[in-house]
Amino acid sequence: MPCIAFLPGEGIGPEVLAQARAVLEDLRGPGFGFDAVEVPVGAVACDAHGHPLPQATLAAACAADAVLFGAVGDPRHDHLPRALRPEQAILGLRRGLGLYASLRHIRIDAATAVLSPLKASVVQGVDLLVVRELDGDVYTATPKGQRIAAEEPFAGDAEGFDSMRYAAGEVQRVAHVAFRAARARRGQLASVDKANVLETSRLWRQVVSEVGRDHYPDVQLRHWYADNAAMALVASPRDFDVVLAGNLFGDILSDVASVLTGSIGLPAAALLGDGEPGRTRGLFEAGHGTALDIAGQDRANPVGCIRAAALLLRHALARPDLADRVEAAVLAALAQGWRTADIAIPDTPAHLRVGTQAMGDAIRQALAPAGN
Repeated sequence: MPCIAFLPGEGIGPEVLAQARAVLEDLRGPGFGFDAVEVPVGAVACDAHGHPLPQATLAAACAADAVLFGAVGDPRHDHLPRALRPEQAILGLRRGLGLYASLRHIRIDAATAVLSPLKASVVQGVDLLVVRELDGDVYTATPKGQRIAAEEPFAGDAEGFDSMRYAAGEVQRVAHVAFRAARARRGQLASVDKANVLETSRLWRQVVSEVGRDHYPDVQLRHWYADNAAMALVASPRDFDVVLAGNLFGDILSDVASVLTGSIGLPAAALLGDGEPGRTRGLFEAGHGTALDIAGQDRANPVGCIRAAALLLRHALARPDLADRVEAAVLAALAQGWRTADIAIPDTPAHLRVGTQAMGDAIRQALAPAGN
């Protein structure tokens, strides 16, 4: 029986994770079950164990078939050394689990197009996948730090510095993920870089081109500069199928794409490493923050975390049938008009403006029986 590790974190993390777990529990039956382990992570782990990612938590995550993640982050811990801040837990999990690709699926149908800050005519029908490299680039490369600037015109000033770098192998492995995804969808891949100004991006573009030419001649590859890609994602998002980007640009573009849906609480992400299709151990999350200002108030949107559970079923447990049921239930609840505060519009009826628990209940009630 597969094992799922639940890592709630803090803020709204425990609330939304509880709703996603309830959906998974409702799927239990002949042919499907799972063992569950819940372990602390982030600020709550700092408070209890002195580290945002205790060894017992990392061990539980590595032993599980999949990890469902809530949210971490608390400014109370900003005074701590970088390695002990809550946000470092997610970086430690990525490294510990060998995760290097994030897949964020953005799909907008007629029922949800009205939620977007853009015109419904622009976003209705959007179906795109952002593939982001997770383990390299300026976020993780060294050296980095702060020092006194030695060069004019600001010699003597405090100076912060980071390193942007990629090895060819890092680019190759995530490029294969993106090309395979494009081949299974509409056969179009947009690779994003800044090859006009960055040596790292010149290598990125060269390697992605080689992978496409040598292994995926049936996939149409187009290279985009990051600024142009960001503008096009807003102006004409239906033009994109799969978007591939490095850690920095992918972080920005995946959030831009998420906002197209009307709330960062709606999409989900699958963080994957090596493995067979449908049997890839990974970490699955909504990707939003802890929203400490509304934590514990039954106001958070659980849709993203529930969709993360669907991605877990699809990518880690090889149950696309159950994943389809969960995603269909989410779409059905949204089509029925149920809205948490972040996605309510002025004409949303009062009885359809609900909290975290009621939105989770609406999705669970919409779950189609097995075989339907």
